[in-house]
Amino acid sequence: MRISRIETFLVPPRWLFVRVETDEGVVGWGEASLEGHSDAVRTVVDQFAEHLLGSDPARIEDHWQVLTKSGFYRGGPVFGSAVSGVDQALWDIKGKALGVPVYELLGGYVRDRIRMYGWVGGDDPSGIADAIQAQIDVGLTAVKMNAAGTIAPLGTVAQIDGVLDRVAAAREVLGPDRDVAVDFHGRFTLANARRVAPLLEPLRPFFLEEPVVPENSHLIGQLAQATSIPIATGERLYSRQDFLPVLQAGIAVAQPDLSHAGGISEVRRIAAMAEVYDVQLAPHCPLGPIALAACLQVGFATPNLLIQEQSIGIHYNRGAEVLDYVVDTAPLQFVHGNIERLTGPGLGIDVDESAVRAADARGHSWRTPLWRHSDGSLAQW
Repeated sequence: MRISRIETFLVPPRWLFVRVETDEGVVGWGEASLEGHSDAVRTVVDQFAEHLLGSDPARIEDHWQVLTKSGFYRGGPVFGSAVSGVDQALWDIKGKALGVPVYELLGGYVRDRIRMYGWVGGDDPSGIADAIQAQIDVGLTAVKMNAAGTIAPLGTVAQIDGVLDRVAAAREVLGPDRDVAVDFHGRFTLANARRVAPLLEPLRPFFLEEPVVPENSHLIGQLAQATSIPIATGERLYSRQDFLPVLQAGIAVAQPDLSHAGGISEVRRIAAMAEVYDVQLAPHCPLGPIALAACLQVGFATPNLLIQEQSIGIHYNRGAEVLDYVVDTAPLQFVHGNIERLTGPGLGIDVDESAVRAADARGHSWRTPLWRHSDGSLAQW
């Protein structure tokens, strides 16, 4: 079997799908979505095709090594996302060729179902209760919300109280048997995070996510030591090497994104390294169905998986939804807040190729929002 064709599809609302075809008719799908920079990733995938065309798709690890290490310039979100999409597609091909789900190739499943959570906003405090209730109504037992919208480097009393009010409103709806994770989204300085975290402790968040921007990961240990709330980070870390310092600093939850951090191959290794530090895995995934399926395949084979993010109904999904691009939605349906173990070969979903091609004809131009503080200076989004 040889790789005969590689295509990319820019599909709404903000995703980039990768299709790898073989000369024996087996097709694999991956997701290389890098929000705001899909065109750049698409170019890198096209360049990777120079190596991949005509090669054996079963040599997943060798391809991963070549794509990540043969170039003089390495790493980062663009290269990481491109290799992630290709890697997922190659695992999909291998599973389909052997007639087994990918998790069987990772050592077999260790659980029958995976707990899921949904995103409910938080930039604007209005509507939080209704948004959470909507997630409860579809069966989810955990949600994630932003702690704040734009916030000053040292928050005002009103801004800090606003964070507490948001999370308190969430806790009131969720009660004691459901969880709320609070995402700082890199919008807080270390000083601000250290002020707010102890005040949130009585509300017992599931975890605090990305309390500082990733370039300040060397500071995250100071927060981990200052609060009893578990600290999570990782959506903007792209390799084992990126994760090692935050694992050593004392985070509790690692959140690699399978569409940015080297795909199934590297995230599986990140999960194993996290286990050494007694850290749980909760892959970042506000993306499409292929990324979600790849996350689930890793999750079913990973002992230290905590929970899985998904973006069905998220506010970014304008013009298209997660399930619009799959033929059969049943494998990705929630059952009592979980997704049951996928049983189909490869990634376990059937991509609706006609829908993908039609969506690519429309394309998208999603860009990261630009925020500013009241004085006109740049604010973290």
